[in-house]
Amino acid sequence: MAYDAADKRTSLLVWGGLAIVYVVWGSTYLAIRVVIETVPPLVSGAMRFTIAAAVLGLVVLLVKGPGAYRMSPKQFGGAALVGLLLLTSGNGLVALAEQHISSGLAALLVASVPLWLVILRVVARDRPRALTLAGVLVGFAGVAVLSLTGASGASSGAAVTTVLIASVSWSVGSFLAARIPMPADPFAASAVEMLAGGLGLLAVSRTAGEHLNLAAVSGRSWVGLAYLVVMGSLVAFTAYVWLLGNAPISLISTYAYVNPVVAVALGALVLSEVVTGSMVVAGLVIVVGVALVVSTERRKAPAVQQEEPAPA
Repeated sequence: MAYDAADKRTSLLVWGGLAIVYVVWGSTYLAIRVVIETVPPLVSGAMRFTIAAAVLGLVVLLVKGPGAYRMSPKQFGGAALVGLLLLTSGNGLVALAEQHISSGLAALLVASVPLWLVILRVVARDRPRALTLAGVLVGFAGVAVLSLTGASGASSGAAVTTVLIASVSWSVGSFLAARIPMPADPFAASAVEMLAGGLGLLAVSRTAGEHLNLAAVSGRSWVGLAYLVVMGSLVAFTAYVWLLGNAPISLISTYAYVNPVVAVALGALVLSEVVTGSMVVAGLVIVVGVALVVSTERRKAPAVQQEEPAPA
């Protein structure tokens, strides 16, 4: 009886953690869209990740002590590089693109990340399974249709390209994270990644000439930024790391095709974003392709475990 109770409690915690990752990471695309209404996109990312890095870094220090930050220069550099690829380039480009396309469209395009990861494995002379390659072909067919039909006008077309570049950058960062020296403690590694990503975004925003006018920032943009810091970068990430140690990776990885569905639904419900028939069909094709890849790659955990949704 005691064993059954403990097993049931763990099961409830797993599904609770999955619910957080599903909904929160899926909703970050909507939150980004709200924040950049009155906050420059690169500045908003810099604020989000530097604040989150400070909070997470302090919590890790208080809970685990200074030993959690024992890392070699190569490990620190590895985490910083991953942070620049995932957050400065990945998240930063998505925020820039959401000035011109809907949050739902951005999320559907970002769903291609697991597909790019398979391409990187092929380049690295890994041999994915036949079903994995079939999933990649199906998924990229959906991406192609979505890219051709989801954008109207030069600015939207450029935004779609920007999100695809962001997805590639996120994929490269995820791919390298499993193959280069990284800090032993995942939370300390995340703090370094967010700090590097936030500082990178700050530097790029200054180069791009972005300026923050505090008087012009709306109340809902502040709420959106707080949501991204607390829920997107702290709560959901903590739940994700806990899941990695307590649930099958094949189950955890389902966030890769649940997040875009949540993002499209929230964008339509909250911001009245238009969802066209071609978006629905292409999105379903992408989700099917990603689901096929994830379901056939259960033993390839490193490539999946390093993904944080992203890239939002």
